[in-house]
Amino acid sequence: MSFRRALALAACGLAGGSVLFSAVAVGKQPARGGDAAEPRPGGSAATAAARPAGTGGYWDSNWDRREPLALINLKKKNEETGEEELASRLDHCKAKATRHIFLIRHSQYNLDGRADKDRTLTPLGREQAELTGHRLASLGLKFDQIIHSSMTRATETTEIISKHLPGVKKISTDLLREGAPIEPDPPVSHWKPEAVQYYEDGARIEAAFRNFIHRADAKQEEDSYEIFVCHANVIRYIVCRALQFPPEGWLRMSLNNGSITHLVIRPNGRVALRTLGDTGFMPPDKITRT
Repeated sequence: MSFRRALALAACGLAGGSVLFSAVAVGKQPARGGDAAEPRPGGSAATAAARPAGTGGYWDSNWDRREPLALINLKKKNEETGEEELASRLDHCKAKATRHIFLIRHSQYNLDGRADKDRTLTPLGREQAELTGHRLASLGLKFDQIIHSSMTRATETTEIISKHLPGVKKISTDLLREGAPIEPDPPVSHWKPEAVQYYEDGARIEAAFRNFIHRADAKQEEDSYEIFVCHANVIRYIVCRALQFPPEGWLRMSLNNGSITHLVIRPNGRVALRTLGDTGFMPPDKITRT
């Protein structure tokens, strides 16, 4: 999928939510103090240039561009009411609810399939999806929606999980399809995509992050619980970006098939990782990582 296509998909709001990202998916960001980012020892200049903001060892409170002070025009402050007017406008922009994001990796699938439509779930993969669905249902949460990658293995995983969560709407999106998000550091010898794949996939996956991962809208009154069924590379990149860790470290983590990763985004924009790749609800003989 091309960079232009990825932006078009995000702009259409495939997940039915708000779209909030700039036209440049991943660009060179200034380091703290205004200096250009320098490559770290052992890292390439290209990797340093692609590193998003908020990964320089300090917390960027406006990482999702929804910090209240960033949403109002201070120059238009009412001169008569002064601080009262400012406080009122700030309160109007403040998020009130917490978002719970459950990132589910698809179940085991047929690796011999030549095309995506042939890469269907294996019998074990279907068992894994049943176990994941049962686990999610057992949490007793009121899930708002399931957003899933349009790839076959993610779609089939979603269909099985959704049987355990009747009434929860399902939304398919191309933004969450598997890909190469950013050149990993340190590099690995067994997986070396072409540079153009990072360029195209990276823009799309970054667009997915900006579209789906952010604090709640100010109009949202109650906490929300959302499920995203997608892929290991996408989930690992999202976790790094959400926690403001260097995103090129995404390949240092491993995720089992059918695993659950739980992110919490508070109204003030703080992000916490509750669980990463949990498969403790599966019997040992059902756990795979393919």
